[in-house]
Amino acid sequence: MELNDVWDSRFLRIAQEVSTWSKDPSTKVGAVIVDNGNRVVSMGYNGFPQGVADDERLDDREAKYKRIVHAEMNALLFSSKPVVDCRIYTYPFLPCPRCAGPLIQAGINMVICPKNTNERWSADFEISREILAEAGVFLREI
Repeated sequence: MELNDVWDSRFLRIAQEVSTWSKDPSTKVGAVIVDNGNRVVSMGYNGFPQGVADDERLDDREAKYKRIVHAEMNALLFSSKPVVDCRIYTYPFLPCPRCAGPLIQAGINMVICPKNTNERWSADFEISREILAEAGVFLREI
């Protein structure tokens, strides 16, 4: 699969910008889904579902984790067309296993993201790497 560093850099910068839209005070994640023509298909950031208040629950890790919708899932949900054979750019790290599964099911064929340096989620990210590889989804960690 041919990679283009210029396009990858551009779309990662867009994912980084989208991540800043998150109201989560501790972890801001952005995702951009792109088709083979380098057209943005969808974007998403992590946050509470529509209609759920961005309030003090964002500061309560346990309450937040039970309510938050991840950036990758929001990008899938907000896409107005199928994402088969598209690639996803995620920032600041690769999708968790909870998101990797639906990305595979939806037909995403490539994940491009910064290399994980956060030890807190390293075990989860290793699971993501395993299931993406087993499903034949190309992973590029930059």
